[in-house]
Amino acid sequence: MKIALAQINPTVGDFTGNTKKILEYAARAGEQGADLAVFPELCVCGYPPADFLEKESFLQRADKALDEIAAWTAEAGRPALLVGCVLATENDIGKQVRNVAVLLKDGRRSFTQQKMLLPFYDVFDEQRYFEPATSQALTEVNGQPIAVTICEDAWNDKNFWPQQLYPVDPVDTLMQKWNGETTGGDLPKVIVNLSASPFWQGKPVVRERMLAAIAERHKAYVLMVNQVGGNDSLIFDGSSLLISPEGKVLARGACFAEDLVVVDITKAEPATALGCNDTAEIWQALVLGTRDYVRKCGFSKALVGLSGGIDSALVAAIAVEALGAENVVGIGMPTEYSSLGSIDDARDLAKNLGIRFELLPIHDIFSQFQQVLAPLFQGTTFGLAEENLQPRIRGTLLMGLSNKFGALVLTTGNKSEMAVGYCTLYGDMVGALAVIGDVYKTRVYDLSRYANRTKEMIPHNTLEKPPSAELRPGQLDTDSLPPYEVLDPILTAYIERYLSAEEIAAECKADLELVRSVLKLVERSEYKRQQAAPVLKVTQKSFGMGRRFPIAVKVQV
Repeated sequence: MKIALAQINPTVGDFTGNTKKILEYAARAGEQGADLAVFPELCVCGYPPADFLEKESFLQRADKALDEIAAWTAEAGRPALLVGCVLATENDIGKQVRNVAVLLKDGRRSFTQQKMLLPFYDVFDEQRYFEPATSQALTEVNGQPIAVTICEDAWNDKNFWPQQLYPVDPVDTLMQKWNGETTGGDLPKVIVNLSASPFWQGKPVVRERMLAAIAERHKAYVLMVNQVGGNDSLIFDGSSLLISPEGKVLARGACFAEDLVVVDITKAEPATALGCNDTAEIWQALVLGTRDYVRKCGFSKALVGLSGGIDSALVAAIAVEALGAENVVGIGMPTEYSSLGSIDDARDLAKNLGIRFELLPIHDIFSQFQQVLAPLFQGTTFGLAEENLQPRIRGTLLMGLSNKFGALVLTTGNKSEMAVGYCTLYGDMVGALAVIGDVYKTRVYDLSRYANRTKEMIPHNTLEKPPSAELRPGQLDTDSLPPYEVLDPILTAYIERYLSAEEIAAECKADLELVRSVLKLVERSEYKRQQAAPVLKVTQKSFGMGRRFPIAVKVQV
């Protein structure tokens, strides 16, 4: 049996565009002799649709699009299609929406499987919207029985995970049905999973190992088709898979790109192993996330404030690969505290990247702000208030340019800074997307070196000089923070694993009082993070909808 893994990049709410893409890939699958083409979870409406699911008109459009796709299969010789969609429930009680996989063939809906396990952790909020399935059944295509699951339904294998999150395992249930029914005969066991599985560093490997364990345990072919592309903060890596009953990968979809893989499941040969290292994987994710965020929001151009520092340089390099040099503009906004070297570094970066660079000195504006505030600031010394005026002026200018020329501002703050509040509200936090807001400072250097893998894009001096906000004479980040090689392990342990101060001090071999001071900075900066631009998620626990803490709390660490 030939099955096509149709790894596509849908857009939330774009029923016309998504339907067109599904039918294009279906036609290509048919041309290559596929009997069945499988598409990702909720590909008809896009994932995650969030509160659009509470709009009746949204559900009606999804239903209409599904009929249009089904009609395509009426012509003889066309493959059956298995697509993810939302449908209204048929019950008067409970949630009114279902997350379903629908088998379309011969011009009609021939089978519907409802998602059973609805994740409600990290970035997932599916119990808010969907009614879970209460039962499951096998279906068939051309006489071949198929067990259909949807994303999380395959993530509860008791032999793989040390702790199960749900009392039932849909894969187990379907395999019990397979073993108890005579329809399977001597045909191979086939488990199909429609996924919208968001990326985080290392997840493709974990996902592959998990599915291989399922294949081996049930002696079944496992096919997983994953969405690709960026939707707001979430990035989907694709990496669709066909795994043999022996746990070997027989086919693999591209990472971070659309793909169509057509395979005869019983004749496929082992595929090559994953080749990406962590840094390359994160780079590709950030490029894809930036490209899709800008374009799916209806824009094509981006603005980046270039300080001559490594963070803004990395963001500009990512933006150029995502959007093209002709669509990125760098803006330098120096004050008297900006070194000549930093201005030169910004110019050199723009030249290396091939982007337009404009210099807008803000010294006079800064002086006027200080003059206006002088009567109220009288008797005080230069400090944080004056420092923060500078990024707020820069933020105002960037947003003015954004409004005038229709270009999105990309913020340049990293995860380390956002964690401890080393950023200015309405200043350097101003913008539409926090490209590296889930990248710790030490990883920023790794990614910057990766940006220079073929030729120098980020200037050598930018990589080598000590980090500084340059908001007062001689300022260095280490004036306020521990060195990043000390800070980042503390932040990782606290933010991503919720370790206590004592546990972190022991693990990182750090002074306990230093650890406590860092954790207090994290907790006291929550109000800033809740006003930040959306952060592209590349770690298991990023700032944003997957990490929810109150602002007004008594900090205890």
